[in-house]
Amino acid sequence: MKEIIISNHVALSMQNRGATEVEVISCIQLNERKQTKRGKLTARNTFIFGSISPVNQKIYKLKTVEAIFVDEPNAITVVTVKVYYHNE
Repeated sequence: MKEIIISNHVALSMQNRGATEVEVISCIQLNERKQTKRGKLTARNTFIFGSISPVNQKIYKLKTVEAIFVDEPNAITVVTVKVYYHNE
């Protein structure tokens, strides 16, 4: 398995949006990858959340984490992470 690289900048964004490193890594390793613009890939997973969102302080049942990354020869580099909170 290739190393998954998460820069300090991306880690800070993840923290602000409420995503964990474990969630991001599981998205990349366990879910279908889809091609995006400029050679990047995306993978997403929905997790049971049942807590208060750090974004708007509302309670949500579910959280979807989407990792956008580049699959390089020796490693996978995470470019950004998006987090969507929802109840359905």
